[in-house]
Amino acid sequence: MRFVNQPIRKKDAEQLLSGKPVYTQDIAPKDCLVVKILRSKYANAIIRDIDFSAAMKVDGMEAVFTWKDVPQDSRRFTLAGETYPNTSPFDRLILDRHMRHVGDVAAIVAGRDEKCVNKALSLIKVDYEVLEPVLDFHKALDNPVVVHPEDNWELLCPLGADRMRNLCSHSESSNGDVDEVLKGCDVVIDRTYHTKPNQQCMMEPFCTWCSIDAMGRLNVVSSTQIVFHCRKIIAAALGIPNSKVHVSKPRIGGGFGAKQTSVSEIYPAFVTWKTKKPSMIVFTREECMTASSPRHEMELHVRVGASKDGTIRAIDLYTLSNTGAYGEHGPTTVGLSGHKSIPIYRTEAYRFRCDVVYTNVMSAGAYRGYGATQGIFAVESAVNELAHALDMDPMDIREKNMVHEGDIMPAYYDQLNTSCALDKCLARVRKMIDWDNKYPVKYMGGTKVRSVGTAMAMQSSGITNIDVGSAIIKLEEGGFYTLLHGAGDMGTGCDTILAQIAAEVLECDCDMINVPPADTDTSPYDSGSYASRTTYLTGKAVENCARSLREKIIALGARMLGCETEDAEFNGERVICKKDGKFVSLFELAEASTTDNNLALIASDSHSSSISPPPFIVGAVELETDLETGEVKVINYAAAVDCGTPVNTNLARVQAEGGIVQGIGMALTENVTYDGSGHVLENSFMQYKIPSRLDIGHIDVVFESSYEKEGPFGAKSIGEVVINTSAPAIADAVYNATGERFRELPITPEKIAMAVEKNGSPFLK
Repeated sequence: MRFVNQPIRKKDAEQLLSGKPVYTQDIAPKDCLVVKILRSKYANAIIRDIDFSAAMKVDGMEAVFTWKDVPQDSRRFTLAGETYPNTSPFDRLILDRHMRHVGDVAAIVAGRDEKCVNKALSLIKVDYEVLEPVLDFHKALDNPVVVHPEDNWELLCPLGADRMRNLCSHSESSNGDVDEVLKGCDVVIDRTYHTKPNQQCMMEPFCTWCSIDAMGRLNVVSSTQIVFHCRKIIAAALGIPNSKVHVSKPRIGGGFGAKQTSVSEIYPAFVTWKTKKPSMIVFTREECMTASSPRHEMELHVRVGASKDGTIRAIDLYTLSNTGAYGEHGPTTVGLSGHKSIPIYRTEAYRFRCDVVYTNVMSAGAYRGYGATQGIFAVESAVNELAHALDMDPMDIREKNMVHEGDIMPAYYDQLNTSCALDKCLARVRKMIDWDNKYPVKYMGGTKVRSVGTAMAMQSSGITNIDVGSAIIKLEEGGFYTLLHGAGDMGTGCDTILAQIAAEVLECDCDMINVPPADTDTSPYDSGSYASRTTYLTGKAVENCARSLREKIIALGARMLGCETEDAEFNGERVICKKDGKFVSLFELAEASTTDNNLALIASDSHSSSISPPPFIVGAVELETDLETGEVKVINYAAAVDCGTPVNTNLARVQAEGGIVQGIGMALTENVTYDGSGHVLENSFMQYKIPSRLDIGHIDVVFESSYEKEGPFGAKSIGEVVINTSAPAIADAVYNATGERFRELPITPEKIAMAVEKNGSPFLK
């Protein structure tokens, strides 16, 4: 292949590297009103009254909006970017009297500049009726404190919810008799694991600006992954038709799922719709850390049973998930904790049960891995514990029990595993990390040891029978192409990848394919950039679309040459008559299409899929642990990924490396904690520690490609699966180094040092 499976440079690389104005804030009009949020100081409170008379006397102030400007009995909505019918509950208003977490929105303030708005914020006086909050998600279910007592709470899908019990959703699935199989197992591991919330920490904060266009519509420019869902959310929030809202996105400075929730868009949209003036909101980093959409906190109870020879016979998983004050993505993320962790093993039986509960903390949302990350940490850790209990090598037990191509996966919705190189990934990583010589631990002298740990994971490639990817490709005057899609490149390079797929079909350089940003006015409908779906679904739509356009080019060329269509062929540069060798160039074809022509050189395609072929990864880490201080350093991380055919090998590698680093942060340093009144303690990068280049050692990523016939040129996804092995692999490596098993993340130096001091170590005299 000329373009697919090649390391082609990103289309926007030069603009980004040269610092050109490409981001939302860069291209906003200079006369935008500055929008800021007055946020609640309390985790649970009712606003009795707000006095903003002094604030409105500040020079430059435009407006202060409160709950009095929003009918409290109007239909609620969700900020979750999901396809209709949304599985997230409709539990929000733009402005509500009821404050449900510290940082909830008490008022929207708009003014000429940041200085006047900040002064106005300090002058607003709020009279609160402070209520007792429920902060511990273990105590949320059936707590006398009800987070959502309102009658207009709504859920479009039957998901076992009961708002008066603080239950956002409940579900169960199973295959076989788990309890009976576990009774017959020689060894049963019964453990509970706990993962804390994590922040996506994208470089560009939440940012949106709005204006009224020449047709009187609301024009929204936002750093979003979901232009079409965003349009729907804004229209629902404002109570106006979708046709009155136009959403577009420029370059995005990272999303990682955070921008699959419309965290910032509704506030300037409300201001502009009310005032008819341009407005913009840019979240501070503190707001990004305290009033956003972090990963769901989960507690996972796992039982894994096996025979003496290491055959895993049953897996039983119960997940308790903390959705926080609002239910965005709550019912969907929890499902992945089981349905993306259990199926990687062949078992006689499985059971998966889950509850999602409301609490009075910041609402959770989508983050790379989307619930699978938490579930895989628990299940893979339990399998590592099982291996140690059986005195088996953790890689051997995986080799014995892993799913293979052609297997039916009951816990993955009974889907057939249509493409899988997981066994090759395991063998490759074993050699890359030099596992047989390094497992489990080596003493390095003094207080330091080096140890290894491993894990494997799967994810998905979009949501079956729901997600839609679409494309339009047209041959333009002058002989180049325009590719329109609505997926929304969030820094991953999907604009480049989709251009590569089109270029492979049309046999032209990628530079000949122009890819405008996603725009609800011009792009064909697309579910958005999330759920590891873009390359697999939108990429297939692009491939099909390019093939249709190619046929039209041949048809027009044949007509110009006076030959039959079956006697003409296209080589990317010209259409040639095979009988006499005559040809017309692509330039001539493009020009001919603009004059006396009834055949438009444009094609469109929409694609959905009845299957979601999982990508796979095996990871192994080598750690150096200081047993005295508890300091852990990642020396090497080896990973082998099966994402089908990597469309762009450089971008796929960067995806893998970035996901592994985020997983390292989740395992060792990243933590969201609350004080006794519900305030987030880690409100900046001074407290919330993401890994730097000095923290991640050497990362080596290779690809062991299967071929997925339903994907474009054999491709599957890669975006999310790569984050999922770091935490369980690191946890097991720490166990091998210290003899202490840590089942709660993050595993900090303090925890390690205190455990070693308490229980000792054979390496310390």
